Amino acid sequence: MAALGGDGLRLLSVSRPERQPESAALGGPGPGLCCWVSVFSCLSLACSYVGSLYVWKSELPRDHPAVIKRRFTSVLVVSSLSPLCVLLWRELTGIQPGTSLLTLMGFRLEGIFPAALLPLLLTMILFLGPLMQLSMDCPCDLADRLKVVLAPRSWAGCLTDMRWLRNQVIAPLTEELVFRACMLPMLAPCTGLGPAVFTCPLFFGVAHFHHIFEQLRFRQSSVGSIFLSAGHLIGPVLCHSFCNYMGFPAVCAALEHPQRRLLLAGYALGVGFFLLLLQPLTDPKLYGSLPLCVLLERAGDSEAPLCS
Repeated sequence: MAALGGDGLRLLSVSRPERQPESAALGGPGPGLCCWVSVFSCLSLACSYVGSLYVWKSELPRDHPAVIKRRFTSVLVVSSLSPLCVLLWRELTGIQPGTSLLTLMGFRLEGIFPAALLPLLLTMILFLGPLMQLSMDCPCDLADRLKVVLAPRSWAGCLTDMRWLRNQVIAPLTEELVFRACMLPMLAPCTGLGPAVFTCPLFFGVAHFHHIFEQLRFRQSSVGSIFLSAGHLIGPVLCHSFCNYMGFPAVCAALEHPQRRLLLAGYALGVGFFLLLLQPLTDPKLYGSLPLCVLLERAGDSEAPLCS
């Protein structure tokens, strides 16, 4: 090495190949164009999902069974076609995920039990105050409530209730598929995994603004109350369904409740334990290997904080 002298060292340093993103190695578009393609793809998905709700023209409110059935058809079609948008994005950017499309979107058996239980447990801890409030305001005791929950007749009634099916089944499944499973793989190579996790809810939130105009149109709520209840927490389908069931916490009602001190303590404890348990219960090691980390590595971001 010393015999080569300074020129030899400079030659070795120049000739050493640097790691390039896979899109660049394949002659695909640069990082800037990839980001534009990713953002445009996500916007297209969001607009397609919301637009499908208004394909059927009707003067009836959104909670009418006929409107709900028609919208079921629309969102199921759009959700079924949404993986094609990810395939098109892959072809346009030249990024090869290194795993199957379904695995990349979160359809895998590895780590399925902690993925189903731990986020739901964490969400229920956050809702400790509202759950206490719901228990206090319910006239029946715990045994009676368990009988109702476990009764086949109750579940049969739920399955024939169009609003229940929309809020607890169809909306969580289709919205999580479009706004998380499809968008996250497209945004992660552009923004990084951490920012992508917080960007997906922005598309989700903007897509829900159409509820504001619907409720104002049918005079169902005031502007202030609509803005307080227009959004829900983003997460796995079970958490989404749970949040749809609970709705926005009734903080004002808790402040006027006869046992408001106990309730407010429950609200505070729920938020506190949620923040305390957030990191350990969302540790990627609990859920097996992350296909998104393989995608980021192939896109040139092998040092993502959540993947190390």
